[in-house]
Amino acid sequence: MNLNFLVIDDDPASVDISKRLLEKAGHSASTLTSSEHAIEHIIKTQPDGVLCDLMMPNMDGLDLFKKLRATENIKQPTFIIVTEKPFISDRRKALDLGVDGYLIKPVNPETFVDDILEIILGIMVVQFWGVHGTLPVPGEKTARYGGNTSCVSLSIAKKHFFIFDAGTGIKELSNELVRQQNFPLSAKIFISHPHYDHLNAFPFFVPFFIKGNEFEVFGATQGDQNIEELVSNPMDCVYLPFTVKEFAAKLTFRSVNEEDFFIDDVYIKTQFLNHPGRCLGYRVQYKKKIFCYITDNELYLETSPHYNQFEVDRLVHFIQGADVLIMDSTYTDEEYPQKVGWGHAPLSRVVDVADKAKVKLLCLFHHDPEQYDRDIDKKLKTAVTDLKARHSQTRCIAPREGEKIMI
Repeated sequence: MNLNFLVIDDDPASVDISKRLLEKAGHSASTLTSSEHAIEHIIKTQPDGVLCDLMMPNMDGLDLFKKLRATENIKQPTFIIVTEKPFISDRRKALDLGVDGYLIKPVNPETFVDDILEIILGIMVVQFWGVHGTLPVPGEKTARYGGNTSCVSLSIAKKHFFIFDAGTGIKELSNELVRQQNFPLSAKIFISHPHYDHLNAFPFFVPFFIKGNEFEVFGATQGDQNIEELVSNPMDCVYLPFTVKEFAAKLTFRSVNEEDFFIDDVYIKTQFLNHPGRCLGYRVQYKKKIFCYITDNELYLETSPHYNQFEVDRLVHFIQGADVLIMDSTYTDEEYPQKVGWGHAPLSRVVDVADKAKVKLLCLFHHDPEQYDRDIDKKLKTAVTDLKARHSQTRCIAPREGEKIMI
C-alpha cells in the first residue's frame, strides 16, 4: 500500500526526518513549514494523511484541524498530530476534537511508519502477557507458552490502550512499558472477576507508581463490594507493605454490570459468564473490527442436566463474527468429567460455539496449571482437527506470552 502524505511542521529538521522515513517505506510525502496555506495544499493534492505539529505560529495544529474538518466537498485525510508535547491533557483535548492520532517527538525511526499505518488503517494490536489460569507455573515445562496467569493488552489505532485482567502476566506488560518509557500513559483496565489469578499482580504494575499516568478500572460488583473495594482491599497493609494510596498515578474506578457503553469511538458490551461469582466477558468493537475476551466460563456438555440452550445461544450471539476470540479452554474433554462445576470449559464445547459464531480466530486461553507446553500442543491439535472436520472457517491458535496479533 503506497500512501500520499503531507507533513506540516515549522521545524525543518522534523519535516525532513518524517519525509525521509515515509519515502524510505515506499510512500510519497510533500512538506510545508507553515500552516498558512495548508488547506489550499490539501485541496490540491488530496493526501491520504496529514502529519501536523501542534505548536506553530499563526495557526496551530488543532486550529488547522478544525478549519480542515469544516471545509466541505473535499476528501478528508487522516489527521495525525506529531508533537513534542507529551501531556495527557493535550492528547485528550486533541482526540476529543476528533483528531485521528497523536504521536510524540522525537519519533522512533524503527516504529514511526508502522505507527502511522496503525492509525490510518484502524489496526487493533492484541498482545498476550499471561495465558495460564489458576496459578503461575514457571519452569522448563512451560517455557514456550509461558507460565504467567491472565493478562492481555489491546491497542486500538494508537488511540486507545486497554488491559484485560491483572494476573501475573501484567508484570511482564509492566516490564515492557517501563522499557519503552512511553509515559505519561492513559489506559483502561478491564477486570473479568476478582479471583486471585486475575488480580494478584495488580499491585506490581509499575506505571501505577509514575506520576502523570491515568487509569480507569472496570469490573463487576461482588455482593456489597464495588470494583474499587475489590481491588483495594487485598492491598491492606496486612498483606502488602503499601496500599493504593501510594500510587502516584491517577486511578478511577467504574463498576459495570451486563450492559453496553462507548469509550470515545469504541463500542463495548459486557455479558455475565457461567463462573462462580460475577464474571464478565467483554466484546470490543472499533469500526468493523471485533475483539472478544471470554474467561472464565463453563460450557456444559449437551448431555449434562445443567445444559441450557438459551445460554449457549446467548453466548454465540455475544461473540458473533469476532475477528479475535480469546476464550477459556481450560480442560480437555477427557479431563472435564472430573472438573464439572469448577467454572471452566471443555475444549470441544469451545470449538463448537466459536464455529457457530463464525469467529475468524479462536485463541485457546486460561490453561490448567497441570497442563504444560506439550499438553497445550495436544489441545491445539485437537481443536484444529475438530474445526477441519466441521469444514469451519474459524482458525485456531494457542498464543504464547509476548505474541502479537494484528486485526
